[in-house]
Amino acid sequence: MALHLPTLHDSPAGRTLVFDSATHVEAYVATHPCQGDVIVNASYSGVLCARMVMSARPRAAIGLDCAIGKDGAGIAGLWYYEALGVPAAATDTLTAEMGNGADLYDNGIVSRVNDAAQRLGIAPGMRVRDVAEAFKTGALKPARFDPARRLVIETNPQGRSIVCTDSIAFALPEDRERNVLCTAGHTGRSVVDYFRQFRPWAFICSDGGIGKNQSGISALQDVEADGIAGASVDALTARMGDGQSTYFDGVISAANRVAQAKGVRVGQTAREAAALLLN
Repeated sequence: MALHLPTLHDSPAGRTLVFDSATHVEAYVATHPCQGDVIVNASYSGVLCARMVMSARPRAAIGLDCAIGKDGAGIAGLWYYEALGVPAAATDTLTAEMGNGADLYDNGIVSRVNDAAQRLGIAPGMRVRDVAEAFKTGALKPARFDPARRLVIETNPQGRSIVCTDSIAFALPEDRERNVLCTAGHTGRSVVDYFRQFRPWAFICSDGGIGKNQSGISALQDVEADGIAGASVDALTARMGDGQSTYFDGVISAANRVAQAKGVRVGQTAREAAALLLN
């Protein structure tokens, strides 16, 4: 295959190499050894392409999301990069042409990022060219990164709040008897101790697909005796590990009797259920 040279964007902070395809990265680094560059490529951000890009030992990587697709295959490489400590982002395929690295760099808008990118202040909605530069400079890096990505949705007149956090293990003392926690782990028996330790006003977690012997929602019944209202969302409606997705995307699949007494029902959105639990 003919060698396809990348477009180079150089700055005092380092280089950005822009390719039309992840396959071109492998061919290029075979004859041009490199390390520590930001690699932008107009292929999908899947695992196969991520393996190709990693041949360049990049500082960071940006590709396309290709509409995310079945089983999230279009962005699965983000977590491949994550496991290797490489910040990465995927670009909305409606904002940049597939196979056109220059268009991706000039016009692309980021749609998804991994945790390593979030730690540098990268977020969906940013322009690819700005993200590429921020990967090199670290200029957007927050003073403190909250691994729980704690987000307060609203607070009622009684001082209780709806709070999104990625795991019940990230609950805080201030949540005790006060806040409705929307978290994103399963609702199995291993989380019962957390509920009893932190004792939130109420909680909404994932059902984890419910699973064998309904183990993914068993904690709902376990904490009824403690008077804790709890519900789970269908794992097919909200991303596990993402508390904000639990709240914004989730649909209730199960609720204990304490939550039901507050009006929570299967089929409600998590937003509706959280409002009922709050008030």
